[in-house]
Amino acid sequence: MIKNILPAFVLGLTAIASAALPAAPVHAEDQKPEQIHVRGSIVSYSGSALKVKTREGETVDVTLADGWKLASVANAAVTDIKPGDFVGIASLPSAGGGDGALEVLIFPPAMKGAGEGSYGWDLKPNSSMTNATVADAVKGVDDSTVTVSYHGKEKKIAIPDGTPVVTIAPATKDDLVAGAVVFIPAEKAASGPLAHQVLVGKNGVVPPM
Repeated sequence: MIKNILPAFVLGLTAIASAALPAAPVHAEDQKPEQIHVRGSIVSYSGSALKVKTREGETVDVTLADGWKLASVANAAVTDIKPGDFVGIASLPSAGGGDGALEVLIFPPAMKGAGEGSYGWDLKPNSSMTNATVADAVKGVDDSTVTVSYHGKEKKIAIPDGTPVVTIAPATKDDLVAGAVVFIPAEKAASGPLAHQVLVGKNGVVPPM
């Protein structure tokens, strides 16, 4: 099942990264739809409609595009991060310099390279997302630091104890139940968010990104 999920999910994450990065001027007719992130809990799901109560307390109606894909997340550990792995790390600048991780997503090998780069993220004010290859792996659980590389650059990110670490896992539409937590990278449309992918929490694990 996950082989069917990953290709479309890669495209979605890559689109998010592209939208977040500065781009050369383009003609109006070539502009891509604005990307938005919907984070919250499912109120209801039916066919191509997903109603979500966002973390801000607003209830939004998300339209699911034709051929939309679904995935979930599974728990992983800091010590699972190895050199050569491709990871997505949301982080905040630390008072003492450098960045501190808010969450870590270990991508499956089939998703290596998805949205590579470091760009602004909206998990928290001033946060960033870095999708990159691990150069130096975590040495231990306490006061862990990982070095990642992207586009010829390197970045060191501290991973405090207790930081959520997850990886992509399969899901089915049966997991789209009221109360389940979702992360939805969507396009801003006149009728509301339009989604090609949905990431849903299950078995007590929620999407931390």
